[in-house]
Amino acid sequence: MARQHARTLWYDRPKYVFMEFCVEDSTDVHVLIEDHRIVFSCKNADGVELYNEIEFYAKVNSKDSQDKRSGRSITCFVRKWKEKVAWPRLTKEDIKPVWLSVDFDNWRDWEGDEEVELAQVEHYAELLKKVSTKRPPPAMDDLDALENPSKTSSLPSPPLLLHPGAALVLGLSSCKEQEH
Repeated sequence: MARQHARTLWYDRPKYVFMEFCVEDSTDVHVLIEDHRIVFSCKNADGVELYNEIEFYAKVNSKDSQDKRSGRSITCFVRKWKEKVAWPRLTKEDIKPVWLSVDFDNWRDWEGDEEVELAQVEHYAELLKKVSTKRPPPAMDDLDALENPSKTSSLPSPPLLLHPGAALVLGLSSCKEQEH
């Protein structure tokens, strides 16, 4: 039986490149992470041997990289040699193998995140400044009318709006229950 490639997903972060070899119920798992490549091999539940060898786009820190095995996949956390440098692809060659895909569920365009975070912090600081600005307390003249409804009868009573689940918690029956 010939070896096959394991379906592999990857995504980029400022310090790490993450790879997930998608193999359920794997056995005989071997992961070798070197400074310029990764070699992965295992057998799947059917006994088929899977083998992937990837030459990295750039140098990695193999000593600070690791892998984690679960029932559905093997995930590798590969530490970049140069942090905060985006990788346009995982492989050294500008050729995309059919078994290799970007993990769009985890992909994030992290370049320029510092600018976005700084803008959010500035916006939050402005909000805090607005909240902490001292203003005169609100007038409470209209509270007398709510406490003593006989003084003004022009105030309508507000309708009682409940979420359907709240009616059950309060012991009230819902409309559907009343019909039966």
